[in-house]
Amino acid sequence: MTTARKGAVPSDSLKSGAVPARRRASVPPPTGVPASESRKSAPGPRSRKSGPAPASRKGAPGPTSRTKLAADAWGALLQVHAELVPILDRQLRARTALPLAWYDVLLELSAAPDRQLTMTELSERVVLSRTRISRVVDELTDAGLVRRQPNPADARSAFAVLTSDGLGRFREAAPIYLGGIESQFAAALSDDDLRAVGSALARVRERSADVGHGRR
Repeated sequence: MTTARKGAVPSDSLKSGAVPARRRASVPPPTGVPASESRKSAPGPRSRKSGPAPASRKGAPGPTSRTKLAADAWGALLQVHAELVPILDRQLRARTALPLAWYDVLLELSAAPDRQLTMTELSERVVLSRTRISRVVDELTDAGLVRRQPNPADARSAFAVLTSDGLGRFREAAPIYLGGIESQFAAALSDDDLRAVGSALARVRERSADVGHGRR
């Protein structure tokens, strides 16, 4: 049997919420203030919910669904480019000894009128070596695949002209390059997917060109 401790509050008092009389009398109200007023004016515990929310929790909205869609699509485009370009470059080097940057220049020259372009025109058309087009043309010239020719209309510029050897190397490499595109890129997509991707990117490119020329 457990002996009750001295001064312990009876269990009935705890259940009813009543405070023992001896404890109520032990703390007198302040001088000149009625007990009833003292009880009314005593401040209660501060509520944690009453204050305003911290500024750091306000006004930092997450990305909208449109923003996220755009960022995801852009990120996927960059990742595919970064992953596939080195693969295509390795395939071309292994089977034709042509770097992909060389093939890029040969492709544009082969499609140009008279198979020649000024250096400025060439730098605007290639996609893999724009910042170093002069060096790439020098390398192709040393290999006998391209020759430089003065521009009679502008002594400050010159043409890059595809040689017969350059055309032959391009034709040799083209099936390997196109096969790499099919196996590494197109194999995961249906014909409808390819049309949709091509159409969407063409619209982006057209708008980008308009912005670049100040038309928007």
